[in-house]
Amino acid sequence: MGYNISDSNSYLVITGGGIPDVKIVKKAWVWPWQKHSRISISPFDFEITLQAMTIEKLQFSLPAVFTIGPSDDIQSLCRYAKILTGKTANSTKQATGTGRNHVQDIVKGIIEGETRVIVSGMTMEEIFKERQVFKTAVIENVQKELDQFGLKIYNANVKELQDTAGSEYFKFLSRKAHEGASNQAKIDVANAMMMGNIGEAEKRGKTRQEISKIDAATAVLETQRKSEKAQADAQLATTQINLDMGINLAKIEATRKAESKDAELQRDVEVQRAQTELEARRATDLVHAKIERESAQQKADAEFYAANKSTDGLFYQQKQEAEASYLTTMKKADALVYQQKQEAEANFFRLTKEAEAAFVAKQKEAEGITEMAKAYERMSSILGGPQGLLQYMMLQNNTYEKLAKANAQAINGLQPKITVWSTGEDAGNGGDATAPIRNILQSLPPLLSTINDQTGIAPPSWLATMGQQESQAVVKVNGEKLVN
Repeated sequence: MGYNISDSNSYLVITGGGIPDVKIVKKAWVWPWQKHSRISISPFDFEITLQAMTIEKLQFSLPAVFTIGPSDDIQSLCRYAKILTGKTANSTKQATGTGRNHVQDIVKGIIEGETRVIVSGMTMEEIFKERQVFKTAVIENVQKELDQFGLKIYNANVKELQDTAGSEYFKFLSRKAHEGASNQAKIDVANAMMMGNIGEAEKRGKTRQEISKIDAATAVLETQRKSEKAQADAQLATTQINLDMGINLAKIEATRKAESKDAELQRDVEVQRAQTELEARRATDLVHAKIERESAQQKADAEFYAANKSTDGLFYQQKQEAEASYLTTMKKADALVYQQKQEAEANFFRLTKEAEAAFVAKQKEAEGITEMAKAYERMSSILGGPQGLLQYMMLQNNTYEKLAKANAQAINGLQPKITVWSTGEDAGNGGDATAPIRNILQSLPPLLSTINDQTGIAPPSWLATMGQQESQAVVKVNGEKLVN
């Protein structure tokens, strides 16, 4: 009898009087008519190496580590206490909370059975690619069987699959993956080199394009600067004309004012003179003097009016001439500026279009030459080399026919007469008259060989086989046929 308390990782299992089945508690009074024991809920690890076979009849070794312990709930602990604690069937020793060898044997049997069932329905490729699915299926199936014992899987770690004795499946599979990765690396390196070469060529092409754009922009700016300079020159000429016109008008105005002032002074002089004469003659002939004075005054007014009107007319005429000259100069300057502007724009447009047309023409010409070179290269490989390509092109262009026609035209109408003079040892003995012709024919092989070495042109096949056939040379000498 006493008050018992369990550790933090264990429970008290009490049976006996007053308890219908099993009582699981952390602390309690234990009476003399009752019995108690302690069970630990700490999980334990154990390793297992399973020999299994897939649906493809491939054997492999599956090492795994499981962490298993009693579930921390009353119902599971009751099942665990009733089934897996106490005396085992093969031992009279009571199993405590730490003696778990028989528990590990039971769990190992459950794991082996469920794992073999799952593996037997899967292929090796599925086990590799769906490792997590395989692990989850094993844990779920094993957990269903462990629930009846009150046990729980806290963690399961499936290690790398291994070959069984006498099997080298995974060894060859690893070698295959390594070789595949090595070959893929070589392919990636080649692709990288190809992309580098392509990128370099693209950069060179873009550099040339940018240089062409800069040159065109420079030409445009030069044309604009010339146009601006022409406008500035025209504006300067206009300003100079305006200043000259103002100076001339000021001079004319000053001259007219001086003349007007001179006329006014002259009039004053005449008035003073008339008044003097009038005072001198006033005493004798007042009426006559008055008449003369009035007459002189009217005459002076008339002269002043005439001089004033003449001055005004001259001033107006010179002013109109100056304005007309100014307008004429302005119109000429505007026309010159407009003409220079139109010429500059037309020159710029023409140069731009010529540059674009030259660029497109060169680009298309380069593309055409490139495609022709590729086509000739493929034809050369098909026809057996450059010699076959040369013969094909000569046939295509009718070169042989043209050569035959040229040779025929060269000897057409000659009607040669061949006379053979024999001056050798057999001159008077009726010797071989065809010897000169034979000597000429014998010189053809080295001649054709020299032509082939220098130009690469080979003689026709029929000419090369003529030496293997027996033939007779018929030569006409002095009108008689000789057969050799």
